[in-house]
Amino acid sequence: MQMEIFDTAETWNRERIEQTQLLRLKATLEQARNCVFYRERLDAARVTSGTIRSLDDIRRIPFTTKEDLRSQYPVNLLCVPQSEIVRMHCSSGTTGTPVAICHTQNDINSWADLMARCMYMVGIRREDVFQNMSGYGLFTGGLGIHFGAERIGCMTIPAGAGNSRRQIKLIKDFKTTVVHILPSYALILGGHVREAGENPRDLPLRIALVGAEPYTEEYRARIEELFAMKVYNSYGLSEMNGPGVAFECPAQNGLHIWEDAYIPEIINMNTGEPAPDGEVGELVITTLCRQGMPILRYRTRDLTRFIPGPCACGRVHRRMDRILGRSDDMFVIKGVNVYPMQIEQVIMTFREVGQNYLILLENDGISDVLRVQVEIRDEFFVEDMRVLQKLQKSIAQRLRDEILLTPRVELVESNSLPRTEGKAARVLDTRHKK
Repeated sequence: MQMEIFDTAETWNRERIEQTQLLRLKATLEQARNCVFYRERLDAARVTSGTIRSLDDIRRIPFTTKEDLRSQYPVNLLCVPQSEIVRMHCSSGTTGTPVAICHTQNDINSWADLMARCMYMVGIRREDVFQNMSGYGLFTGGLGIHFGAERIGCMTIPAGAGNSRRQIKLIKDFKTTVVHILPSYALILGGHVREAGENPRDLPLRIALVGAEPYTEEYRARIEELFAMKVYNSYGLSEMNGPGVAFECPAQNGLHIWEDAYIPEIINMNTGEPAPDGEVGELVITTLCRQGMPILRYRTRDLTRFIPGPCACGRVHRRMDRILGRSDDMFVIKGVNVYPMQIEQVIMTFREVGQNYLILLENDGISDVLRVQVEIRDEFFVEDMRVLQKLQKSIAQRLRDEILLTPRVELVESNSLPRTEGKAARVLDTRHKK
């Protein structure tokens, strides 16, 4: 049976959204008191469900940080008996104590519904063939989006990450129309198709869901042009379930945060106070529909802004901008604060630039040095050094205009920089290594 509507919450008006948020926030506070950590935190702040009379009162609740979650590893944040937990996901960090998030069956069902809502919103239907090129296991991107696709009724191919030859074969054999893929891997995959003498635009793909690593609008345009498909930005993080927290609508002008399931805030990173709409700050999120392990006012360290004004699609769930970087991704060089996304935004506007780049932070014995290695497409990597030097100078000048210091720009041949089929490593900092 064809399912046309998964829920009605995405079309709610502001009044209903905010009424629901207040009710669910009160219930979440009661649920959170079932673990010692939150009970002590809330008591110290003198916060109960009764003291929350409006959504503005959420500011009375203390922030939760990643360090807090790590301190309660593995199961000290559980708010239900462990026998009610049906799945655990874990952060992808390879060092130190990880963050474990536990889910009840209701939590899993709610997550699948939110992910299905995202996918349905951009035009994915049960007739589509969905290929998930994300890692499974403890990483939330695999199972999270997989369950959303099955919720819609798509034929779902759990291809997993990597193995480009197999991915291309599956796309061709099963006529895949929708993929979930890392933005950096999308360009790598397109390169493999071209190396086989084929045109990526001839594949049956029509929609790509991308996320898990920050990328710019210029990078999105490259993927869309390469494959002749629409690329929609997805946002999620393990602490908030995973994918499905926010998603672009067909207008592709910001991501709608599903406010029936989350309360988002943008705060000034230094003061913790609310940032005005349109001003970049740190995203803070509170879960509203999670029983197993609710999280209150979680500081994500992701930098974004609320986009003011109505969306062309008519939905009134608040929109946030694409992730502009992370507060812990920022590096300081010669007294200047720089985010890697600023560099990508500039270099990807040059048609001569290929699919990969690397930012190197070094010390030459006198001062810190910023080097940017940029791959150049084969057709532009010519023997005339004057042409390459002109391009090199142009990139360096544009970067100086953006980041207020001049890097050493090095042009390298296509496919000469390290490549990975997982999350791209864009910054190598050796300044403090001996």
